[in-house]
Amino acid sequence: MITRILEVDNRTMTTYFILLGFPTRPAFQLLLFSVFLAAYLLTLLENLLIILAIRSDGQLHKPMYFFLSHLSFLEMWYVTVISPKMLVDFLSHDKSISFNGCMTQLYFFVTFVCTEYILLAVMAFDRHVAICNPLRYPVIMTDQLCGTLAGGCWLCGLVTAMVKMVFIAQLHYCGTPQINHYFCDISPLLNVSCEDSSQAELVDFFLALMVIAVPLGVVVSSYATILTAILKIPSAQGRQKAFSTCASHLTVVTLFYSTTLFTYARPKLMYAYNSNKVVSVLYTVIVPLLNPIIYCLRNREVKAALKKTVLCKGSGPREEGDCSR
Repeated sequence: MITRILEVDNRTMTTYFILLGFPTRPAFQLLLFSVFLAAYLLTLLENLLIILAIRSDGQLHKPMYFFLSHLSFLEMWYVTVISPKMLVDFLSHDKSISFNGCMTQLYFFVTFVCTEYILLAVMAFDRHVAICNPLRYPVIMTDQLCGTLAGGCWLCGLVTAMVKMVFIAQLHYCGTPQINHYFCDISPLLNVSCEDSSQAELVDFFLALMVIAVPLGVVVSSYATILTAILKIPSAQGRQKAFSTCASHLTVVTLFYSTTLFTYARPKLMYAYNSNKVVSVLYTVIVPLLNPIIYCLRNREVKAALKKTVLCKGSGPREEGDCSR
């Protein structure tokens, strides 16, 4: 493949990258395309239904579901940043992506990942207040505070991604860089840079430490106090009811943090191995697909709202009164 090269200050700067993706036989590529397309469309549908259910059901106008709607909105864009290009590459012989396209994909991917880390920590704090301070919960978790926390999550994600991009976009990539991945991620890009990337690595490590470690600390401390409070509840039914309010979130946190930490806690040279692609599929495809299912299966309020939303969309005039109940 011929890559256009620009001469800049006696140095070469490539304008394209090659995404190696999943090198398999054409028949298997078609199978992968079908599977990932179904997963992508189902993820969009699931999260859209959750957003519609939360907006249409007054019983779900609570802080917990306000943050859940932000998580669903985030994950719709999170998968959209990666899946369309990946699906096109399954059917095309041209696996190239422009430099600007690669940097744009990376920027939004980092934005959504960082935002999700912080948003999951905020949701853990919300459960902490609800269980440990139930009487003061409405006073503490006001609409203004919830809006500020949600906005802060998005702002932190955008700023973190911007700082990382300032350093990564300035690196030089010689010749025709082949990225052993199916999307533009930080470590694979650092791995194909033809100059010293130690400064960009240091900045990436420091920001990753802040964005991962601090929210993880909030999550762990929140659930430690939640567990302590639950164990103090005298009745078994009360303990079960209290735990059920945060079981879905705890499951989602465990899935997202475990898969991403496994990837980003490893050295950049490990991206030379195909095993990292499999792990990346877990948090870029599987986890976003499972999250709405987890919230629906373990939350009766969400299940009831979804049932009402789905059934009432196709109901006639006679049933409109029932749907509004």
